[in-house]
Amino acid sequence: MAYSIKVNGTSHSVDAPDDMPLLWVLRDLLGLTGTKYGCGIAQCRSCTVHLDGEAVQACQVRIADVGTRAVTTIEGLASAGTLHALQQAWIAEDVAQCGWCQPGQIMSAASLLAKTPHPTDAQIDEAMSGNICRCGTYNRIRRAVRRAAGGTP
Repeated sequence: MAYSIKVNGTSHSVDAPDDMPLLWVLRDLLGLTGTKYGCGIAQCRSCTVHLDGEAVQACQVRIADVGTRAVTTIEGLASAGTLHALQQAWIAEDVAQCGWCQPGQIMSAASLLAKTPHPTDAQIDEAMSGNICRCGTYNRIRRAVRRAAGGTP
């Protein structure tokens, strides 16, 4: 079936089965490979994207359920060639090791900062608790979120 979806501010027409996960629409049909496949059962959150600003796991959202909501991926966080504050903080804090979970981590953190611009460590930990990092860079992730929020890393 043909769907019209808005991803990172651009409308796209895609032909996909109703039950195709948004993750595969983004990666396979639109070529936006920043969103990663981790587990496929919404347990690792590597595939986190935003639907109208809300963090969701793209592996669990069917294309038929996207509707008119705007999708933002890691590729859509930068604006006019300038990295998002979180992307800059991730680099400054040298967060990434293998990097696989990082797009999902950043998208979850962006959702947190949109709702809570100056979160406490407890709020950061709670918001990020479902994002799994096999490399264990959780302390650097927290520092990067604090840096992006304008706090002390």
